[in-house]
Amino acid sequence: MSPDVPALVARTTVVDDVGELLDLLPTSGELVSWVRRGEGLVGWGTAAALRTAGPTRFADAAKWWSELVARASVSDEVGEPGSGLVSFGSFAFAESTGDSVLVVPAVVVGRRGPITWVTTIADSAGVAAEGADPAAMSTYAAPVPPRDIVFSDGALDGETWMSVVADAVARINRGDLEKVVLARDLIATASDEIDLRWPLSRLAESYPMCWTFHVDGLFGATPELLVRRERGLVTSRVLAGTIRRTGDDGHDLALAATLARSSKDLEEHEYAVRSVADALEPHCSSMNVPESPFVLHLPNVMHLATDVTGVAHDDRTSLELAEALHPSAAVGGTPTPDAVALIAEIEGMDRGRYAGPVGWMDASGDGEWGIALRSALLSGNTVRLFAGCGVVGSSDPADELAESQAKLVPVRDALGG
Repeated sequence: MSPDVPALVARTTVVDDVGELLDLLPTSGELVSWVRRGEGLVGWGTAAALRTAGPTRFADAAKWWSELVARASVSDEVGEPGSGLVSFGSFAFAESTGDSVLVVPAVVVGRRGPITWVTTIADSAGVAAEGADPAAMSTYAAPVPPRDIVFSDGALDGETWMSVVADAVARINRGDLEKVVLARDLIATASDEIDLRWPLSRLAESYPMCWTFHVDGLFGATPELLVRRERGLVTSRVLAGTIRRTGDDGHDLALAATLARSSKDLEEHEYAVRSVADALEPHCSSMNVPESPFVLHLPNVMHLATDVTGVAHDDRTSLELAEALHPSAAVGGTPTPDAVALIAEIEGMDRGRYAGPVGWMDASGDGEWGIALRSALLSGNTVRLFAGCGVVGSSDPADELAESQAKLVPVRDALGG
């Protein structure tokens, strides 16, 4: 047993409906969230945390969590996924750069259907962990909007980024690889420190079908579920192929039909689905991989989407399945090793935890891990926004720039930009 793994005592009890989960978050301290359609988990304070990096970041976290669970004493009167002892994580996209974190909050509030619960964490002597104050739920203070937001270019301006896309298209067409996902960033600066709860609540309101998340400064509303493991059932939602909405319902329906027939987008989507199915197959039986995608309608864009499902036939945790899936073709490319190498060579920025797995896991290993898309990194009065696009041989750099701008809209609007 590692000496730095604490012995924790977790107690989960049923409570009356507490209203909107994100409204429970206190004004300061370490906050976590994973909320969709009014359900999910939020938490605050820190009972335990691990930071790790490099090629072993997932294995390090899985080992630490396994040892922490083995030492913990848990009283759980709810017995739902996410009750009892639960951790939240956010992992770096690349092996070579960025840190990763797995954190156990001091307080977690969860809702699933009609059931709402609170989990509190103490050490083995019964001393409450730092920040373990469920009373924060009754001291709600409204989020404060950012002031004087100014946006500026990130690592590359638009023209330079389009030249990078053109370079990638040329390499694809000469046969170096089939697809690469290229990302860009945008910097938002406010006059004062930004209240995280403001963009979180606005994202959850505007994008209820997405998973609104926050772990260690990284927040967003992702439409893409990398993997869910729940009582033996494994699910992954694959998104690849995008078209921007116009706001005219009739026109958008026509655009959805165009997307569903687009050879470029269908090709990109097929790569992504194939990579997910191949990664899950060693760990699942009764795999279901639909032959054709459906069109997922979000307020700002539409995506080609496929839900891949299977039945787990080994004891891999949700985090270990996330490791097996990362990076999928949806965020890396095809073949993945070649695409990831090209990203490191030409993208021109450090992704950090953008496009890496983000989510939660309970003591049984069940959990949900999304891909940190439509996301941003908050530090004081500065927010670094991210967006990426799948590039194939028929991609047009100007179209990809427009797509990236559409994907920046959720966080821009959430900040008030």
